Amino acid sequence: MAIKLEDKKAIVAEVNEAAKAGLSAVVADARGVTVGAMTGLRKEAREAGVYVKVVRNTLLKRAVEGTQFEVLNDVFKGPTLIAFSNEHPGAAARIFKEFSKGQDKFEIKAAAFEGQFLAANQIDVLATLPTYNEAVAQLMSVIQGATSKLARTLAAIRDQKEGAAA
Repeated sequence: MAIKLEDKKAIVAEVNEAAKAGLSAVVADARGVTVGAMTGLRKEAREAGVYVKVVRNTLLKRAVEGTQFEVLNDVFKGPTLIAFSNEHPGAAARIFKEFSKGQDKFEIKAAAFEGQFLAANQIDVLATLPTYNEAVAQLMSVIQGATSKLARTLAAIRDQKEGAAA
């Protein structure tokens, strides 16, 4: 199906805006995945603040030109599904990884984060990044543990001094 030049320019501009705003990107091959499954994936991605689009490789190469996702140019072969995480860097990787567990034909090709290329077998690095709320919870846990240990230490010193004075 031929796409008019104006439509191609619009697609490149749209994907370029998504790339500029994106924190990370994940590229996959979705050949053989049912329409229903893809609809579910797109819905889940939208809810997580992830921009997902199937784009022709030539247009995609132009769209990511000059962005941190230019490192992905070598994997733009065959049908390409790209996802840009807008709110959390690991969102797209987490969604794609979870989706691939139930879909044999869904293949994650690569990812990019902060200008670094991540091969498909390194996707866990991105997928396991804690969300903002998880990171705050982990920090609070560490702080709580340290303060309770300090309180126990101070109480032990007080008890020791009281025992020595008696």
